[in-house]
Amino acid sequence: MIAYIFIFLGLIFIFFGTLGIIRFPDIYTRLQTSSKCDAAGAVAILVGLMVREGLNSLSLRILVILLFLLLTNPVSTHAIARSAAIRGIKPWRNKKNTKKGKTD
Repeated sequence: MIAYIFIFLGLIFIFFGTLGIIRFPDIYTRLQTSSKCDAAGAVAILVGLMVREGLNSLSLRILVILLFLLLTNPVSTHAIARSAAIRGIKPWRNKKNTKKGKTD
């Protein structure tokens, strides 16, 4: 039962991460939501699978996959954000809240 709760929680995180990718306006906010929500969702799903399987060789393989995911997700997100910054992609600004004639 606990395993299915973890798996369901992971699916909820991944759903909201996907929704954030669709809804957010620029690459930086999309990267933030995708990296956080997808990592949390994948961790929850993999922990749920580990709990469901019990302690055996398959759960140790899942643990290795989990550690690999936790190491590579921030690195890849940083690389994508850095390449966007190098290309000159500016963060989105809300034009409604800025005063006319004033720029930063």
